[in-house]
Amino acid sequence: MADSLPDKPRPAPWKKVAVVLLVLAVPCLFAVAGGTFFFISRRVGVEDQMLTSEARVNVLRLCGDVQSFRDEHGTYLPAGPVPKEVPRGGRAVPFEPDEAFRAIGFQPGERVRFQYQVEVGEDALGEPEVTCIARGDLDSDGQVSLFRVTLDSNGMTSPVQVEREDE
Repeated sequence: MADSLPDKPRPAPWKKVAVVLLVLAVPCLFAVAGGTFFFISRRVGVEDQMLTSEARVNVLRLCGDVQSFRDEHGTYLPAGPVPKEVPRGGRAVPFEPDEAFRAIGFQPGERVRFQYQVEVGEDALGEPEVTCIARGDLDSDGQVSLFRVTLDSNGMTSPVQVEREDE
């Protein structure tokens, strides 16, 4: 009589396949979404680094131009700030040099994403000291990134000093 009892109903084969596909598809979708987010977030960081490299390169170039001007004319020349307003949001704006930048020979390109300036002062010993500055506001929040190189009376430059790089 045990043989006369009906067997338990078996699920249809397509249901097994659907469950297996669902179990495999969900983690795969999460992995793809996570990978996409990772690569997009890394790309934004690379773009920011490319933008800040403009400032790093140009403040060093600016101090080199200032020193060349001093070697030729015997004096340091303050310049800028140019452009008048700090560029915001990483947008490139026209660089229209003032007379001092023209005299120094500083040419960062037609368009810049940072404001440039040369300040001339004295160090603790009364010797001339120059500060070459780049300011930017890459994320448009009103906080300004600051890139600075100092040039001493012997023509030696400091490493690039950075404050609030990601601003």
